[in-house]
Amino acid sequence: MEIGDYLTALRKRWWAVALLAVLGAGLGYVQASGATPLYRSTAKVWVSLAQGSDVTELVQGSTYTRNLVESYVQLTTVPLVLEPVIQDLGLTVTSRQLAAVVSAEAPMDSMIIEISATSRSATRAADIANAVAGQLATAVEQLTPTSAEGQATVKITLVGPATPAAAPFAPNTKLLVATGGAVGLGLGVLVALAWVRLDTRVRTTRDLPDGRVVLGEVPHDRAVTRDGPRSVLDQPRSALAEGYRRVRANLDFLDSTEPVRGFVVTSTLPGEGKSTVSVSLALALADTGRRVLLIDADLRRPNIANVLGIESAVGLTTILARRATLEQVTQQWRLENLHVLPSGPVPPNPTQLIDSAAFADLLAHAQEVYDMVIVDTSPLLAVSDGAVLARRTSGAILVARARKVSRRELAESLDELDALGADCLGVVLNGAQRRRRATSYGYMEPTGRRLAPPRRPRRRGGRPDVPVASAPSRHTHDETPDRAPVSPTRPPVEPAGPSLEMDRLSVEPTRQYVGSVRSPAAPDRERAAGPEETRAPVTTADATETTEPTRAPSSEPTPLPTPEPEPELEPEPTHARSSEPTGAPEPSRASTEGAHSRADA
Repeated sequence: MEIGDYLTALRKRWWAVALLAVLGAGLGYVQASGATPLYRSTAKVWVSLAQGSDVTELVQGSTYTRNLVESYVQLTTVPLVLEPVIQDLGLTVTSRQLAAVVSAEAPMDSMIIEISATSRSATRAADIANAVAGQLATAVEQLTPTSAEGQATVKITLVGPATPAAAPFAPNTKLLVATGGAVGLGLGVLVALAWVRLDTRVRTTRDLPDGRVVLGEVPHDRAVTRDGPRSVLDQPRSALAEGYRRVRANLDFLDSTEPVRGFVVTSTLPGEGKSTVSVSLALALADTGRRVLLIDADLRRPNIANVLGIESAVGLTTILARRATLEQVTQQWRLENLHVLPSGPVPPNPTQLIDSAAFADLLAHAQEVYDMVIVDTSPLLAVSDGAVLARRTSGAILVARARKVSRRELAESLDELDALGADCLGVVLNGAQRRRRATSYGYMEPTGRRLAPPRRPRRRGGRPDVPVASAPSRHTHDETPDRAPVSPTRPPVEPAGPSLEMDRLSVEPTRQYVGSVRSPAAPDRERAAGPEETRAPVTTADATETTEPTRAPSSEPTPLPTPEPEPELEPEPTHARSSEPTGAPEPSRASTEGAHSRADA
């Protein structure tokens, strides 16, 4: 295992680590709450020479007493000092028991001795410390040699009498809680790591046996798997559908001497999703245009009919009993090129039917008629049906359910295939943990954002520059403008040609409106009016009052007005226009006189 695996194990078992840490801290608090509070008091004594005539003697005496301090520290816990203390205070303990609660220490290079006593009572602890200090001075006076005047050469003076402590020094609740929490945290980490080491279930493709082909992994997605195999077609952008397409692609590019025309889908244990994988692979293969046949050969616990919701009164066992043919009992499902052969009635002798010559002939015939034959069989560790049928096809695909099958059980299934001489095309890891950052891409999960509509170019003055085909002008349809038209921002689509299929995410070209909204059927009516009528110019005096037919769409892009300010146009007389749109322009005076002259002739 790698460091990342250990970190993943800690992340997944965080609750165990946290539980043990909290439990350890709780035990520390309970211990602190149940312990008896103890008080400590300390008395300080000074060790010095009783006399000295000059500085030299004082210095030598100081060095002498400093050497005696360590001996006096040991003297504080001997019965010579403690027995009088027991008698003076009326204690009911022995000198050994009292020595357990009395301690003494001397700071380095110091002539001070600190005598401490511990008791359940703060007052009693102070009394014991002061009594021990007094008895130590008495014992030193008795044991130290005396001078010529009969005085002791070393004197011990009480310089810091002990006082009752305000708070107990033990138990230390914070220390016990912190210690218990740290111990529980460490124990939780060990349990989490040991849990992973002892758990031999397959979790990722790295747990699969070495040397075996991994066709792909199908992620676990609750939002998609509710629909079952239908999600391959109904939700083609989901990670689940992409996983099956990846398996299909790897299956197409297998390094084999012969093309794969049929294979068996099996698993190690029941409940690993082999039937769902069979149906989903059949849909993924049929989606490419191949004719696919899905056979439910699990004659002990058939499940394909239940998954697809089809009738299973007749099926595989009916054909093997020579009561029907393949073409008579297959059922089409979802796609025209996807046929399903259910199991039919459950037989009393499934092993004999699986290993029969009739089944072998059926598989051979099906692989000739269909481009791909998928056979769903029983689990390998339960029965050997899958291995037997794998020998009669191109091989077997072994489905391994993540966090269900162990590595040892998976290895036994592969050994079962090898023992019967069946090829294992590869392993599909079903229900794998989805790693979004590594396996997802934007197009698989659309965000729902729409492209913004294109902005229309604006002319000077703040008004939108709408390309109007019938703007008032003195030019006729035979005249050409003086300036070349300004090309629009987007190349216009030719409405007269056949409509082009555009992608759903593309933006439709902006329709051009003149006066009022124009119905989609208008271009067809203008084409039916004839070429002369459709090329007639249309002028508008008031878009809200009168309108004339618009110019018919042509293959030429509609010119936009020039950015220069246009001269003001005088409105034409209202009697020269009609409030009703006409299909063609009024004939000119010259054409009318020519028509009369021809009529007179």
